[in-house]
Amino acid sequence: MGKLEVTQHISFRVKSDLIYLKEVLSRFETLRQEWISEKDWLQSQLALAEAFTNAVRHAHKNKPPETIIEIEINISEEEIKIQVWDFGQPFQLESLKQRVNHQGEFATGGRGVEILQKIADDLRYDRISDNRNCLTIRKKLSLAN
Repeated sequence: MGKLEVTQHISFRVKSDLIYLKEVLSRFETLRQEWISEKDWLQSQLALAEAFTNAVRHAHKNKPPETIIEIEINISEEEIKIQVWDFGQPFQLESLKQRVNHQGEFATGGRGVEILQKIADDLRYDRISDNRNCLTIRKKLSLAN
């Protein structure tokens, strides 16, 4: 597989408070390209909103609102890649995915992961060396026709 040429990139930090969701989505909007289909754009926007909200509500629920969430977004001709770093306790994404799949449509909680699973072509959650977690969402782009 060849290297993906990044056409748009942004990296920023926000405090762990839902009042910053509007800023997160506004920054995402600055990357908008006319050749990206409306469906792909809106799904990626929803994935970003879910990832940020989950970091605030779950990963940082016992942390002060000053705790930083770092976000990086790369857009290439082939995909949108969103990465969200948090300082929460690590968890096993694969276990949560399986639990969500087995609970059925009447389950409560876990809907953020279910939404991310449906949107993402690749969804990863890794603990990295600086005691942070990195959620990576990759969404392949379709042709905008």
